[in-house]
Amino acid sequence: MKISASFLSSENIPRDLKRLNETDVDYIHLDIMDGKFVPNKTMPFSEMKNIYKFTDKRLDVHLMVDDPKKYIPLYAELNTEYITFHVEVMEQIEENLELIKSYGIKCGLAIKPNTPVKSLVPYLPLLDMILVMSVEPGKGGQTFISSSKEKIDEVRDLVNSYQSHAIISVDGGITNETKDECSKCDMLVSGSYIINGESFQERIDSLR
Repeated sequence: MKISASFLSSENIPRDLKRLNETDVDYIHLDIMDGKFVPNKTMPFSEMKNIYKFTDKRLDVHLMVDDPKKYIPLYAELNTEYITFHVEVMEQIEENLELIKSYGIKCGLAIKPNTPVKSLVPYLPLLDMILVMSVEPGKGGQTFISSSKEKIDEVRDLVNSYQSHAIISVDGGITNETKDECSKCDMLVSGSYIINGESFQERIDSLR
């Protein structure tokens, strides 16, 4: 199981990024919020771009924004492997996926808990990742929604039936207790559970 660590709930981001950099975590998960698509807002790119000073881990960028095309060129400048935005933005989805690919970066679509899985179907041939939200996006420290297991299983069936190469990632309320609900995914995104642990590496190991 691959692990992507979010620092959304961190109270000391430079310190925690340095600590994460000393672990074998696969990715650093960047939550980018514009205050429109979700109520909260994260730090601007002018600050976020300095992440390279604290970690050389590959980045897994999650855009919770109304207008992904504004952010894609910025985050494509960083040490980014994946850029994911939400299928619920509804507009220019294919164009934005192609834009991500034009930078040589893997592209993904995120899906909220109440969005039908079938909304992903038109874009499956383009996708490298599907990010299943197991909480409502927008803030850290939430509890895993129990119905997410069925959603993950449904996405896995969809990926298999269309012979898609997309990996499945799950984000929200991921702990050593909820990971078993996500057995059909390829990657877990965990924030508070890792960041609030005394040993980041022990927490990461417990999720694998």
